[in-house]
Amino acid sequence: MKYRSYLIKIFRSALLIYVSICLFMWVFQRHLVFLPLKGIEKPEIYGLHNFKVLSLKSSDDLHIQAWYREAKKGYPTIIYFHGNGGNLGNRATYFNLLSEAGFGILALDYRGYGASEGDPSEEGFYQDSRALMDYAAKTLSLKPDRIIIYGESIGTGVAVQMASEYSSAALILQSPFTSMESLAGNRYPWLPVHLLLKDRFDSLTKISKVHAPILVFHGEEDVIVPIESGKTIFADATGPKEAIYFPEKGHNDMDLELLTKDLVIFSNKYGLIKG
Repeated sequence: MKYRSYLIKIFRSALLIYVSICLFMWVFQRHLVFLPLKGIEKPEIYGLHNFKVLSLKSSDDLHIQAWYREAKKGYPTIIYFHGNGGNLGNRATYFNLLSEAGFGILALDYRGYGASEGDPSEEGFYQDSRALMDYAAKTLSLKPDRIIIYGESIGTGVAVQMASEYSSAALILQSPFTSMESLAGNRYPWLPVHLLLKDRFDSLTKISKVHAPILVFHGEEDVIVPIESGKTIFADATGPKEAIYFPEKGHNDMDLELLTKDLVIFSNKYGLIKG
C-alpha cells in the first residue's frame, strides 16, 4: 500500500509539473515565437537611399510603419514580409541589393516591431499586411501584374495568406514552413501543441489557392525550418513553380547576392521584368 501511495504521489507531482509547463507555454508562447526589435532609425541610417517611410493604419486602428522605394522602369515591386526576429532595419542589406537590381521595395514592420504599434499575433499580422496590400493598390496604383509577394520564414505564412487573397505576378517563399503546428510539434513532441497554439500560419492548406508562379528558396542545413517543410510546400503548390535549394546553408546565412541574382533570372523567365 505504501508503495502504491508513493507511486500515486509521484504521478500527481509529474502531472502537476506537466500541466504547469503546458500552462506556461500557452501563456508565454508569443514571447517565444515573436522576437521583435523595438525602435528603428530612418532608412538612410541603414544605407538605404530614396526609401520613403510610410505610416499605415490597420483595420483595428493601429499605426503601422512601412518603407517604400519605387521600382526602376519595367521592374516589378516586391512586397516583402519579413521573419519573426528584428525589424526592417535588419533586412537593409537585402533591400539594398534588390533595389540596386531594379526592384521596387514595399515592406512593413508588423505590429510590435520597429515603430509599429500593438502586439504580435497571426491575425494581427494579416490585418497589417492587408493594409499594406491595399495601400499598394489604392495609393501607389500598383497593378497585380507588377507585384511580387515575398515572404521570409514566418513571413512566408503571411505571404501565402496574402497571395491567396490578392492577385500578384509571383510568390517568393524563403525558408517556408507548412504550419506552426508542424514546426512546434517537431520541437516539442511531448506537448499537446494542437490544443495550445494560438497562431497557426497553416500555409499547407492555403498554398493550392495560389495560382501565380512560385519560387522557393531553402537552405539544406536549415535546423529552424527543416528543408523537408519547404519541399512539402513546393510539392503541394499548383501552377508554375521552381525551387532552389542551397547546400551548406541554414536559416540565417543565405547568400543574399545569390538570392538576388536568382530572383532576377526567375523574373525574366516569367516576364516580370519588361523592356
